[in-house]
Amino acid sequence: MTTEHIYNLFLQHPLISTDTRKIAENSLFFALKGDKFDANTFAKQAIEAGAAYAIIDDPAYQFNEQYILVEDVLTALQDLARYHRRQLTIPIVGLTGTNGKTTTKELINAVLSQHFKTQATQGNLNNHIGVPLTILTINNSHQMAVIEMGANHQKEIELLCSIAQPSHGLITNIGKAHLEGFGGIEGVKKGKGELYDFLLKAESQASQGVAFINSDNAVLLEMKNARDLKNVVYYGNSGENNLVSGIITENSPLLTLSWTNNNTGKNHTVKTQLTGAYNLDNILAAICIGVYFNLPDDEINMGVEGYQPKNNRSQIVKTATNTLICDYYNANPSSMFVAIENIGKLDANRKVLILGDMFEMGSEAAAEHEAVIKKAMDTPVDERIFIGKEFNATGSTMDDGRWTMVKKPIFYLTAEDAINGLKANPVKSSTILIKGSRGMALERLVELF
Repeated sequence: MTTEHIYNLFLQHPLISTDTRKIAENSLFFALKGDKFDANTFAKQAIEAGAAYAIIDDPAYQFNEQYILVEDVLTALQDLARYHRRQLTIPIVGLTGTNGKTTTKELINAVLSQHFKTQATQGNLNNHIGVPLTILTINNSHQMAVIEMGANHQKEIELLCSIAQPSHGLITNIGKAHLEGFGGIEGVKKGKGELYDFLLKAESQASQGVAFINSDNAVLLEMKNARDLKNVVYYGNSGENNLVSGIITENSPLLTLSWTNNNTGKNHTVKTQLTGAYNLDNILAAICIGVYFNLPDDEINMGVEGYQPKNNRSQIVKTATNTLICDYYNANPSSMFVAIENIGKLDANRKVLILGDMFEMGSEAAAEHEAVIKKAMDTPVDERIFIGKEFNATGSTMDDGRWTMVKKPIFYLTAEDAINGLKANPVKSSTILIKGSRGMALERLVELF
């Protein structure tokens, strides 16, 4: 069965299902395999639930003409999305990076949707399955799309670019995440840089291959220069070539920015619902893209002001006695450092750090957890709590005398231990940063405050 034939079926049934628990009527069901399941075995159930066709790769489940046999279902899904993308003429902004991808994607979409009908990656469906599924939701009514691309090893962004084929692109930053899969920080640069590689190839096409780059980020500038990217639009604090420049004027804990449209020289103030000085770059990226696509400045401000963070990323939660900075969707050394720095700078009567283990650090785990502990110990806060096996193992070897100068940190082996400890010694009247890798499930702590 060719991709073109499946595409003709898709035009008649432009809904994709991959989960028999959520079958859309008259959809195409793609029987994807997982680590613990083979959805070929659910194809009949999908048809009975209302799917028009089931795309399968095991002939044992091809019962009639409604079962479309392909060599590999995942490849068929990706090829279908790639084919669909080639039929689209709208700009697609693709973005990747170590930190801030989802927040930046949401901000860009919040800005662009003030003026255009947009489609964007839902949540963090940014992998080899999520990207094609998102592309296949774009229809003729959409004027622009924003596609987030995640990766934990090299060649993954290359694959996702081949599917999404972004006309414009953004790398938020390069940091220490997924070091095990990428093979160290140089591997991260190479892997994320695959987006720049794709844009470079597209530069020869009109209005294609445009990279939005933070002019304050030396690593991104180095990566750009190494590829001799020419279609570049800059944003940042004060660079003379910036399309947009901006600074934080208030962080208490929500951010207020002053920004300048350097096309017109006009200055603006925008109040956000985001916390964390590290979000300055993410907000400026969205503003820059709005200016580039000729949105009026007041619409750009409306988009930024209206964006409310969710999914436990830089999310402020006020309880009866505390202010929580919920940032426990994920964590790596880079995001840990900027989050710790941010709470250190906040104007608050009492500040507490609650930090959970960082995953996928590979051979760098001990060194990176030690660096985070040192950073936390050197930051002006009132209490420091570390949770997890890595922090425990590292912390037990670290007491080099600094802990006599400040209140000694508390280490808990598991989140359950932390819950019991915090019940016995509750934290009150404090601003609390809760941050750790998703696998630590630190959301369980919130009800304690």
